[in-house]
Amino acid sequence: MLAQIEAQLQKMVSTRHVQDVTRDPNGLERELALVKVKGTGVDRVEALRVSDIFRAKVIDTTHESFVFELTGAPSKIDKFVDLMRPLGLVEVSRTGVLSISRGVDVF
Repeated sequence: MLAQIEAQLQKMVSTRHVQDVTRDPNGLERELALVKVKGTGVDRVEALRVSDIFRAKVIDTTHESFVFELTGAPSKIDKFVDLMRPLGLVEVSRTGVLSISRGVDVF
């Protein structure tokens, strides 16, 4: 399946190089998520506490909800979402994984 994805990406005009960085020790992976949580009282305070631990940024707030911005490994985002579920998780929007290799090499 990976070979098929690589072949399709090579056909794209704007693609310069395709490299599988999932097995590369020099590969970096990140994902961006926007997470909407509703809640008041204790749940609201707990949602803020959890967001601080995960270094999520509050990008919108009302009296009844927050929207958090979170970047990191997909597993980090999964864990954040799992913890927000009982606190009033409403919606999650994720970019998908982006990757790049470390170092000065350009491909």
